[in-house]
Amino acid sequence: MLCFWHSKVRWVSIVLMAAIVLMGFGSGQLSAAGGVTLYTPYTDISVTPGTTIKYTIDVINDSGSVQDVGLRLEDNGAGWEYGMTSGGWKIEQISVKPNDSHQVNMELNVPLQIDKGDYQFVLTADGLASLPLTVRVSEQGTYQTELTTEQPNMEGHAESSFSFSYTLRNRTAEKQDYALVSQAPRGWNVQFKADSKSVTSVTVEPGESKSVTVDVKPPDHVQEGSYRIPISAANGNTEAKSEMEIVITGSYKVSLSTESGLLSTEVTAGSSRKLDLKVTNEGSADLTDLQLNAQAPINWEVNFEPKSIPKLEAGQSTTVTAELKADKKAVAGDYVTSMRVTAPEASSDANFRVAVKTSVLWGWIGVLIIAAVIAGIYYLFRTYGRR
Repeated sequence: MLCFWHSKVRWVSIVLMAAIVLMGFGSGQLSAAGGVTLYTPYTDISVTPGTTIKYTIDVINDSGSVQDVGLRLEDNGAGWEYGMTSGGWKIEQISVKPNDSHQVNMELNVPLQIDKGDYQFVLTADGLASLPLTVRVSEQGTYQTELTTEQPNMEGHAESSFSFSYTLRNRTAEKQDYALVSQAPRGWNVQFKADSKSVTSVTVEPGESKSVTVDVKPPDHVQEGSYRIPISAANGNTEAKSEMEIVITGSYKVSLSTESGLLSTEVTAGSSRKLDLKVTNEGSADLTDLQLNAQAPINWEVNFEPKSIPKLEAGQSTTVTAELKADKKAVAGDYVTSMRVTAPEASSDANFRVAVKTSVLWGWIGVLIIAAVIAGIYYLFRTYGRR
């Protein structure tokens, strides 16, 4: 019984040893044979279409003789372009000394027009070794030009300027020169900028992108509403289109004058004059928080009643009284007083010519002084003239 047990153990040991040996031969045939091994740390990577993958591969010779190794990439019919270099030379075969290694650089180009998915490759060394590689394409590829923006629509009043940020992508295999064109309504000003300069065309290398800014200025007296402006980047081979939307909420315009339109008045030095000002909202949108102020000569005073207007609806007018007080020492002549109405969206100025006259009292005093002088002269003449 004991002999049978020892015999059984011996047969099990033989079977296990044979399995280990077979496994060793099998793994050597997958990755290395004849003392040659191919190694790279990046055997499974994820990329986007149009990427150039750069592998660094070590060709290791563990044998005792020189190995001439021919390298070839099996792509399972994918048809991707690749190339290998070493020491600055394009190669297809490399010679490695015994118990030494040599480094090879391989570039694998992911096509632009490709389906999303996983792709399997095998780098072989003349049957001496093989290196499986997996490339996972993370998005659907395309062979075209793209013109995209994250903000295709904007809103503002008629006096606003609008700026759109676009990305122009060249998803082709060649360098492209693009003409930038807009189809704006008449009177609209559209300007393209790249690298902070105004441009009408840009050049984009294959697989790369370019930032383009589109500045838009509406025409004067533009009406409320929604406006669409198509733009394109095109040449004879490829084209990309986009459309901007601008919503005009209204125009903002305010005027400051008088009911008669006359911007002149008279005032006596040291006295006051009241002026009735007319503030009109000439825009198509309501105005709020209108403030009134003035710039007058030194020692003059200007007071408004009311001092501010909380709201003025489109097309409406209101009256504001301005009390103008001249300096009591002001000499006769013409002076200019500037008055201004300001809203957050618009403002208007009115320059008033103010003629200053001296007080009538001082005129009478002057007459009396002259009369007194004449009377004094007459008295002296009558009294001492006969002597």
